[in-house]
Amino acid sequence: MKLEFTFLPLLVVVFTSCGQEKLDQQKQIFLPQEVTISDIHRGYQEGEFSVSQVVEFYIARIDSLDKNGPSLQSVITLNPNVLDLAKSMDGKQVTGPLFGIPVLLKDNIDTGDSMTNTAGSRVLMHNFPDRDASLVAQLKEAGAIILGKTNLSEWANFHSNVSSSGWSGLGGQTKNPYRLDHNPCGSSAGSGVAVAANLCVIAIGTETNGSIVCPSNNNGIVGIKPTVGLISRNGIIPISRHQDTAGPMARTVRDAVIALGTMSSSDPDDFATINDGREVLDDYTLYLNKDGIEGKRIGYYKRPLSNDSTELNSIMDKALEILKDAGAEIVEVDRILHPRTETLSFVAMQYDFKNGVNQYLHGLGKRSLVTSLGEVIEQTFADSIEMQFDHHLMKTSDQRGELSDQVYVSAVDSMHLTSRTEGIDRVMSEYNLDAIVAPTGSPAWKTDHENGDDYGVYSSSPAAIAGYPNITVPMGYISELPVGMSIFGGAWTEGKLIEIAYAFEQRSQSRKSPKFLH
Repeated sequence: MKLEFTFLPLLVVVFTSCGQEKLDQQKQIFLPQEVTISDIHRGYQEGEFSVSQVVEFYIARIDSLDKNGPSLQSVITLNPNVLDLAKSMDGKQVTGPLFGIPVLLKDNIDTGDSMTNTAGSRVLMHNFPDRDASLVAQLKEAGAIILGKTNLSEWANFHSNVSSSGWSGLGGQTKNPYRLDHNPCGSSAGSGVAVAANLCVIAIGTETNGSIVCPSNNNGIVGIKPTVGLISRNGIIPISRHQDTAGPMARTVRDAVIALGTMSSSDPDDFATINDGREVLDDYTLYLNKDGIEGKRIGYYKRPLSNDSTELNSIMDKALEILKDAGAEIVEVDRILHPRTETLSFVAMQYDFKNGVNQYLHGLGKRSLVTSLGEVIEQTFADSIEMQFDHHLMKTSDQRGELSDQVYVSAVDSMHLTSRTEGIDRVMSEYNLDAIVAPTGSPAWKTDHENGDDYGVYSSSPAAIAGYPNITVPMGYISELPVGMSIFGGAWTEGKLIEIAYAFEQRSQSRKSPKFLH
């Protein structure tokens, strides 16, 4: 893997006795665009740089690339306490898997760090949570430094009939760092772009259907969408109680896997994390096996490619050859989901969105300026900046009833039957598979606010609707735009998927740093 270095001088402010400020050159640190957790920990241990210097490097890089220069618009806000946090860690021993590692969070995740949590909506621009989401508390316990919050598709892209991924009324349009006029996908757009452009080491995204794996595909990075219930959703602005999950996004499988294990604790405030049959670890690095493909029987889900160009087909064929050469047996799989499954999921999501958002807003108490989805809609429709898109999906969701409605109960039951028992579980059993692979998606499309997104190929729905794990890894490029391979399977099979993902990454070495092309 080629390492590309960025040289950004770090400046510190020194106060003289007369109260005037002067800029003093600090020791410069040069972090490669593909820097890893191990690289940074080695630098700390060998005294090459301090935690403060690393944090200042990323602040400078965000200023240079995100706010200025190509103006990626991937970061909504920086943590106002981040430099004080970094200084408090300077000179300390490296303890914890994420010690001194700058992490960015998607801006639908609560923090108690004097940062707003907005879902990208101008209606929530003054929402200051008073405590950390469960996963944030776990990241901090592992030593992570919360650098700031990333832009996203507003309301995690559950707001309009036609919308542009990576756009929010609060954060504007996030750009793809490979081609700036192309789309980063979403809804975890800012998280994907920030990782790809080395504005952080790790970012956390959330997914209901495709919102981690699609921006990881479009931005040439690794994304892990775990089994629903591996990571607590407590403190995350919701869409679906059955499909929502957070997950790590990183430039390497190893870094994503390290972050995954730090967030896997159960939580009594999230029913999905205390279900019977839950199988999780607090360290998944034991599955980082370079021979992890050998002996695996892997299904190739070919249907998403049925109408696509020969270029993506060709890249996928090369990925399959890598798997075969590494000792896998490949079996073609045509159908996974029943044709009605995605419709059932959409109906359930509307009910869940209304009830989940109302519950989140109610939990804010007196700190909230809005108390219901209905009030959010009223204020959104009165805001000309917000009304660049129709937000009609919010209205149709607000018209849904309670979670006790028979329409909802029936939709959820049928969705689980057709996506799990008659879906992925059936395919895994029928073909005796360890995992299934598919192209994650087409290369990024040109951003188009008039006509909206043009996803082309996508394969996220089977794992997303079932609530099962999915990992995407870079596998190639089309016209300088990255495309990834998804690896998914049954519930709680993260270990097997990591083995395959890591072994594939080590053999393919596909990731390349973005060039910010116009």
